[in-house]
Amino acid sequence: MKRIWDVTRTVLTAVNGTTGAGLLLALATGAKIKRGRNGVFVAEGYRRRVPPATCFTVGSVILTRRDADWLLHADRGDLFHHESRHAGQYAVLGPLFWPAYWLACGYSYARARDYGTRNAFERHAGLAAGGYLTDSAATRSTSRPGGSPSPH
Repeated sequence: MKRIWDVTRTVLTAVNGTTGAGLLLALATGAKIKRGRNGVFVAEGYRRRVPPATCFTVGSVILTRRDADWLLHADRGDLFHHESRHAGQYAVLGPLFWPAYWLACGYSYARARDYGTRNAFERHAGLAAGGYLTDSAATRSTSRPGGSPSPH
């Protein structure tokens, strides 16, 4: 069943244009595109300051400041899965993901003073796997800037 979803996600993000946008962003910023796992591309060497996260996803393309081998290493399986869940969100929403995601960031910031804790998209992808504080950790710690995923 997972293989069917991987293929479906890849086709949907290709058809809705979000993977094309991710590939164009990777090329425009000098990132090197490699094939990842499960129909997802990895664009390694992303060098722009925005967003500040180590990894982020556009369509079925995970852009990372690190190299592809770092992201694909077994020790970071949870992070890869988190980013792959975002690719699934792009498959369902297409380009509407962008405004929906930023609205969810605004809601999260208004409620929790960070961009991830109350963001439905980050919660669905797995807060801890993406380097975000969980609800219980957010109430215990204020040592990290709000909404900044950990650098892994």
